[in-house]
Amino acid sequence: MERLSPVEIQEKLKNVSNWKLTDEKWIERKYRFREYLKGIDFVQKVARISENANHHPFISIDYKVVTLKISSWNAKGLTALDFDLAEKYDEIYTQIKG
Repeated sequence: MERLSPVEIQEKLKNVSNWKLTDEKWIERKYRFREYLKGIDFVQKVARISENANHHPFISIDYKVVTLKISSWNAKGLTALDFDLAEKYDEIYTQIKG
């Protein structure tokens, strides 16, 4: 995968409104849940999608808050795949959050 330019990254960020750019190589989002187990369910689904894509985010779990941080190691920055996965993670969140 080819690394995105700063302009392309800004365009992609418009489609994943709750994600933020950190140090120009990562995007990050915090997901909040009413219950701890819903957060764990979310992480399990994220793990399955990530494994199928062979692209794994950093995952942090702090009680009812799950933080995901994504970048493409092989491209040394952000690629279209990072943003595609961000959209999929958001869809999962919408389903679980209900």
